[in-house]
Amino acid sequence: MIRNTMRGTRRTTLAAAAALALTAGPAWATNGMNMEGYGPISTGMGGASQALNHGTAAMAQNPATLALMDSTTRLDVAVGQLGPKVSSSVPGMPTADSGGTSYWMPAIGYARRSGSLVWGFGIFAQGGMGTEYDANSFLAMGSGQPVRSELGVGRVLLPLAWQATPELAIGGSLDYVWANLDLRMAASGAQLGGMVTGASGNLGAALPALGAAPWARIDFSDHSDFSGAAKTTGWSGKLGLVWKAAPQVTLGASYHFKTSLRDMKTNATGATLSAPGGFADSGRMTVVDFQWPATTAVGLAWQATPAVLLAADVKRIDWAKVMQSFNMRYDSAGMGGSVSFTMPQNWKNQTVTSLGVAWSANTQLTLRAGANLADNPIPDAFVNPLFPAIVKNHYTLGAGWAFTPAHELNVSLTYAPRVTLTNGQGVTIEHKQQNLQLMYTARF
Repeated sequence: MIRNTMRGTRRTTLAAAAALALTAGPAWATNGMNMEGYGPISTGMGGASQALNHGTAAMAQNPATLALMDSTTRLDVAVGQLGPKVSSSVPGMPTADSGGTSYWMPAIGYARRSGSLVWGFGIFAQGGMGTEYDANSFLAMGSGQPVRSELGVGRVLLPLAWQATPELAIGGSLDYVWANLDLRMAASGAQLGGMVTGASGNLGAALPALGAAPWARIDFSDHSDFSGAAKTTGWSGKLGLVWKAAPQVTLGASYHFKTSLRDMKTNATGATLSAPGGFADSGRMTVVDFQWPATTAVGLAWQATPAVLLAADVKRIDWAKVMQSFNMRYDSAGMGGSVSFTMPQNWKNQTVTSLGVAWSANTQLTLRAGANLADNPIPDAFVNPLFPAIVKNHYTLGAGWAFTPAHELNVSLTYAPRVTLTNGQGVTIEHKQQNLQLMYTARF
């Protein structure tokens, strides 16, 4: 933890905020599995971030923009509320509404300027996805147990920005990444068999008998919004630059490296396979080679008038290289043997365009608006009701109030209109969102 040691109260504030941020839970799908924006300043402007000063959330986007910071030291403490509305239906059955409709995510960022360098520390939720369906929904397949998913990815960020010249700044960050997953899934025995790519031991010998079962389940879950039964950690990083091309025009660009995460694992008996007739086994589930994709982004900010700032970003998210399939391996602790599963995904790369405007009404009040425009990266045929990362466009509003020169509040609201599609199994899935972010800033 990096702290300003001049004030004991300041140390207490930083420590408390960091402890809160460490409980950050998963975020639910927006740009694929990415958030539509990080921090309410950027999010209020449609997620634009590459060439403007939007606080310490810069370390989650373009770390070079930390050099645009207008104070010696800055502390941001934020909380986000994500409100997905997801439902799934098939003809002749009641609609299954996901019960996961409100999730809270705290975050923190701290940055300090030392000459031409700006360094800092932050904890941010990267993104994720998830749903929760009742035990009596058609997705439970008559198993009498709920089905749910909860994937969360977060980062501890150590950024550094260097003001190389008055016009040019470059920056980067070292990112410690963690990921958690819960999954409670039901399928027919035939559907489960269709996902099997290999099996061994006593468990493998028992699998053919399950082919005619009306349902079979894969379960691993710790029932917490802040962790998952399967866990992993690893590393990543990013590079960025900001260039003042003219007195009123700033250009920015960044590259986020693909993560290097270890396989995600439960404990030795943290997962179960079950089916009718008393079949039940416990063991370890391993999610093989789950990674977060590389992202390339460019952006522009134009101070059109002293009161009006316009911004635009374009980013390319390389989902196709990391989400071709979702691979798991179950190692039995009871029967012995193992079985490997593959869920095809075939995600496409995603282009996201962020457009935003900020209007400084006076020295204290700033109003913002924006749009975040993207396509759905998942082919309709492969969308799973447990992982409906299908939201496309977002429309955003925001406001900032500097109630003293050193203290400020910012807020953003996001509305993502309903997206409806029917997958290859005939399930119609609907997903829309209403999200909120709030941030307190102290400059000192």
